[in-house]
Amino acid sequence: MPKKPSPLDRFKIANSRRLRAGATDAEAKLWSHLPRIPIDGTHFRRQVPIGRYFADFACHQIGLIIELDGSQHAEDATRRYDAERTAFLGAQGYQVLRFWNAEVSQEIEAVLDTIFAIVQQRQILLAEADRFHPIPARRADPPFRREGEEQ
Repeated sequence: MPKKPSPLDRFKIANSRRLRAGATDAEAKLWSHLPRIPIDGTHFRRQVPIGRYFADFACHQIGLIIELDGSQHAEDATRRYDAERTAFLGAQGYQVLRFWNAEVSQEIEAVLDTIFAIVQQRQILLAEADRFHPIPARRADPPFRREGEEQ
């Protein structure tokens, strides 16, 4: 029998669904364009809980998080919060890649090119690290289905 989710797990699942349903225009645009990138061996998920944070987009296989920021992220308090968040995610083995919402809206091709280059770089680095220092496999994602869809 499957393990019953804890109250915290249920809260995180509900929060993820709420965040996906209320996606910004930039998040929806990037999500619709991500499949255009030839990134074999990767699977991005939306609004992924990691610790006490939710990543806009995360790929566990290569340890990459993509964050889309609006203008409020230029304020000092938010910048400090983002730095703390990035440090935590980095300590968990993730590289955080940030884009402004305006970049996604106005320069989607450049954003996709950057993501593709970073994905390739991460794949090469992880392959080299595994060759010299084998580590357990990263958490596998479930079989592909659109996030938030009922099974």
